[in-house]
Amino acid sequence: MDRVAHVLVDRARAVIGLTVAITLVCATVALWRMSFNADITAFLSESSDAGRAFAALQEKYAAGDPVTVLVERTDGGTMADRTGLELLLATRDALQAVPGVATVGTALPPKNPYTNGPFDKRSLDNLPDALFGVVTEGPASALLFSPDKRATLVVVGLEGDMLEGAEAVQGAGLPDGVRATFAGNPIVFATVIEMLGWFLLALPPSVILLLLLVFFINIGSRKLAALAIVPSVIGSVWTFGLIFALGLQVDIVTVIVPIWVIVMGSADGLHFVTHLQAARAHTEDRREQIAWTLRHVGPPMVLTTISTAAGFLSFLTTGVKPMEQLGLFAACGITFAGIASLVFLPAVLSRIEIEPPHAHAIGGRLVRLLQGSVRTRLPALVVAGLCIGFAGVYVPKLEVNPDQLFFFKDNHPVRAAFDKMSEVFGGATPMFGEMAFDPSGDVDAQLARIRDVERGLEQLPGVRRVFSLADVAETASPDMVNSMIKGEVESPMGKMVSDDGLRFVVFPRTFTSEDMQGWLAYVDEHAEIRVLTGTPVLFDAMSRLVLRGQATSLGAAFLFVALLLGIAYRRLWQTIIALVPISLTIAVVLGFLAASGIQLNLLTAVVSSIVIGIGIDYGIHLLAAIETARDGTPGYALRGLGSAGRAIIANALGVAVGMTALFLSPLRPHGQIAMLMWVSMVVGALTTLLILPALLPRDAVQGDAGETV
Repeated sequence: MDRVAHVLVDRARAVIGLTVAITLVCATVALWRMSFNADITAFLSESSDAGRAFAALQEKYAAGDPVTVLVERTDGGTMADRTGLELLLATRDALQAVPGVATVGTALPPKNPYTNGPFDKRSLDNLPDALFGVVTEGPASALLFSPDKRATLVVVGLEGDMLEGAEAVQGAGLPDGVRATFAGNPIVFATVIEMLGWFLLALPPSVILLLLLVFFINIGSRKLAALAIVPSVIGSVWTFGLIFALGLQVDIVTVIVPIWVIVMGSADGLHFVTHLQAARAHTEDRREQIAWTLRHVGPPMVLTTISTAAGFLSFLTTGVKPMEQLGLFAACGITFAGIASLVFLPAVLSRIEIEPPHAHAIGGRLVRLLQGSVRTRLPALVVAGLCIGFAGVYVPKLEVNPDQLFFFKDNHPVRAAFDKMSEVFGGATPMFGEMAFDPSGDVDAQLARIRDVERGLEQLPGVRRVFSLADVAETASPDMVNSMIKGEVESPMGKMVSDDGLRFVVFPRTFTSEDMQGWLAYVDEHAEIRVLTGTPVLFDAMSRLVLRGQATSLGAAFLFVALLLGIAYRRLWQTIIALVPISLTIAVVLGFLAASGIQLNLLTAVVSSIVIGIGIDYGIHLLAAIETARDGTPGYALRGLGSAGRAIIANALGVAVGMTALFLSPLRPHGQIAMLMWVSMVVGALTTLLILPALLPRDAVQGDAGETV
């Protein structure tokens, strides 16, 4: 390390210049090529068989995700009388005029059943009251009118840019006298895009400010607190430069990458500056100060960078694409931050005056309190017992959250719109499937059999109505049925017939995951049904993948870290005691997930594996400090605690407080992650600093505690 230190000090200007140049290039690339992806179903469809079936069905029937619009009269009247139908007709025409709208499906027939011309205002005016049943009582009407007919559903198909289309639809000039509620995946995605942009602009600066506050309180120097964070900011910029240089997009999962990199990548910088403060007591020579610091914390910094990156890389074992991308790029960011901490930070610090540790800093007081506590094993036994007991009660209650709107808070307008749609129609998101159908065969017999299968599906819990061409054919003329088979007549739900299949729509009521499994079992039992899919199926499949991914990533992270420590320490006992605190922390985090009702989802499932990578850092730094303090006299664990404890406490509080900024995020899981990180950092630091010394021989915690630095 001495030779490295001398090179960094002697070539400091070149090192600083090169780092700044690379950072500016990455920042320019990120700003120039920044792109977002809010289509959640896109990455869901790449992670499971259910997702791939969903994508295949959409492609086969040229059926993108529609916008569903619940239309009501502002005067509370019915939508099925003449006034209501006039308003519905005007609404249809207004939506059809919106750029990006391909189709608008309503309860109104697309063609006048008597003239075969378009069904327009004139058609409605000439329709006798006695024939209103043709419009309000048909198969499509039963689907698209609410049971009391005071609301109707309008299905808007989009073309071109889905997000622009969704925004345009919401801004359509609808006629006076109607109130519209918008739902559907395009609305969700358009809303998420706005959230992602706001997130990247507001959250990282908030996290940095909170970290600065915590680091300053703990080390007592504004300058050093700021410099400790600089490598993690560099790592974040480099990572986003890499993401966008590769032509990738940021989604609701990867958008949190810079937060992870900033709060976790700052650990190495913090350890370096606190030990550099201590180096002033040994020498006034700048080169020797850097060399002394690198000798003491260089190897642990390398080891902790690898272990933290390993926690993220464990997501590559999940088989869930968004989790894999998060793991890969967060690991890159942590690695970049570690390189900057080992190269850029020493070069900068060699050029400035270093302040000594401040006696009033809160970290030093907490360390002295812990040094007194570890002199007996009782506090460690109490803390370990509480952790094990808590986990034993709550971990068995852990559940996965299949809610497709899990990223929206309870009071968000999008969730309110979906809830209203569900209240009126039983569900805001229709599902789709395909029946086997041969247009060249016995059409009547096939349609009759399909109707029987549909009615059976409707008997299952959670299903409100199943609709297909077979239902229309019951009352339509043979010529009309033939026209629909040929695709000459539009359906409110888009293309419904292919060369070898017939598409059907399932309108669900409020349902559970168990209900959905019953639907899928019914599909497996009936050869006529090739597939039943939709966003709810995708999220149900994703929830199962998340649960499996949680287990595999956790196991992979633990195994990798254990092997890493075994190779580094070459002592079994030292490896085991380093893993004890993090094992207790993981157990508490999983228990807290269940106790708090947060549940596992795409974002919260990653926390436990990340905690392994972060939490093990504390054990690595503490054991390294203890080994350095081992000089043949008692109290070496106390002295090691005095050397590394302040940085560990500062980092734990910094991560926890820094992640508190996520409460400002409009995405619900980000606030949940903030809570989980508070629990994991407090428990991780406490178990490391209190329990790890208790596992050492008694002479390690007896005798002179030395000076806290």
